[in-house]
Amino acid sequence: MSLGHIVLSSGRSISLTELRMSSTYGGMLEGYPCKRINDLKVSWLQRRAESAFPSTPVHFVPPTRAYPDETAGPFGPVEVLPSVACVGVFDSTALDPAMDRSALVVAWFQSTPDAPSGEDAELALRSIRWDELAQDYDL
Repeated sequence: MSLGHIVLSSGRSISLTELRMSSTYGGMLEGYPCKRINDLKVSWLQRRAESAFPSTPVHFVPPTRAYPDETAGPFGPVEVLPSVACVGVFDSTALDPAMDRSALVVAWFQSTPDAPSGEDAELALRSIRWDELAQDYDL
């Protein structure tokens, strides 16, 4: 059973088979979101995906960054990432007809805690270059 289906811009259909979500700023006890903190959050999410799924290629979708307050504090201007950090395992038909399936782990940030599916999936997810990034596997 898949958690969601997305049709990529290329026309390929992919299925979300596993999804891990966490609050982007959960556990942040002091300070405020700024470039330095967000760069650490981005790096952490990418490392988390790579270590959780070491045998599958990982693609990181660069997040949007918002600047809601132009006043700079001691750490620079406020910079905000989307509120949910996600790591998902997607699969699809094989790239090579001699193989069974293809897979790709994707790490991204999104604004809601909903599983991406259909046309509601963010454009950045629908634009994944599957044929260049995914890896075939046998069942």
